[in-house]
Amino acid sequence: MLDPQAKYLLELVVASGLPPFHLLSPAEARETYNKRKQATQAVPVPVAEVENLTMPIQDGTLGLRLYRPVHAAGPSEPALVYYHGGGWTIGDLETHDVLCRDLALQSGCIVIAVDYRLAPEHPFPVAVDDALAAYRWVRSRAGELGLDPDRLAIGGDSAGGNLAAVVALMLRDAGEPLPRFQLLIYPATDMRCVAPSHTTNGQGYLLTSDTIAYFRQHYIEDARQWSDWRASPLLHPNLGGLPPTLIITAGYDPLRDEGRQYADALSAAASPAQYICFERQLHGFITMGKVLDEANTAVSLCAQAVKRALHQ
Repeated sequence: MLDPQAKYLLELVVASGLPPFHLLSPAEARETYNKRKQATQAVPVPVAEVENLTMPIQDGTLGLRLYRPVHAAGPSEPALVYYHGGGWTIGDLETHDVLCRDLALQSGCIVIAVDYRLAPEHPFPVAVDDALAAYRWVRSRAGELGLDPDRLAIGGDSAGGNLAAVVALMLRDAGEPLPRFQLLIYPATDMRCVAPSHTTNGQGYLLTSDTIAYFRQHYIEDARQWSDWRASPLLHPNLGGLPPTLIITAGYDPLRDEGRQYADALSAAASPAQYICFERQLHGFITMGKVLDEANTAVSLCAQAVKRALHQ
């Protein structure tokens, strides 16, 4: 059954009369997403340091935000590079501020959130290029940031989980040092949207097939690119040699099955992978700790996995 708290949340959404994202312009959807978070996200917890950073890119600069959970215990601390969700179209550093703070405090690791550029203004593969550039930038400046370049992880939720998975593949294919760990929270792994859960969970559970199509259309203008592995990491011909991965999914999520398929494909290719499905939850639940108790359980689970991977 659907978690009772999630069911109540759905009822509130219906009663509110708020239009779904796919009926809004991207600008309106971004504003709505930022406003909605106030109803479902807890008060941000204090951390020792929050620092807004900028890095150069070809067309200007990219924003990042560093969360230091405690005052530096040594010259080089482990860190998680994190990519927010939002269908590559909405979301930013603010929508995932609470989650990043919680992950930092509970893992004891620095978290660096990446404000990659969004579609439709910046369609595929701009977000991919930004995500890869950000990871490389963080690693190259580990010394000045107080990070250990050999104890880095990458992660993200939904679209951000997609980007994290793709970055790991690109680093491996380029022969570059890999992160120690991947945290993929209900990741999008197959832009063709052919997994059964896209049908069984396609309507009625916050993220709908209509909204997925809306995000996908903004991100990828040419349907022929759906099969590009930089958009659909599940379709990469070689998923071996990747870092240990934890994949979290939600039972009432259209993306559930492609997350499980990615975990299975990693395991089949001998890449270490663990898979956990929160069977009674919705897509996006991990940022809703104010109203969903299981969100807080999931955050703690993710943080402990990052801690184990990076503090060894």
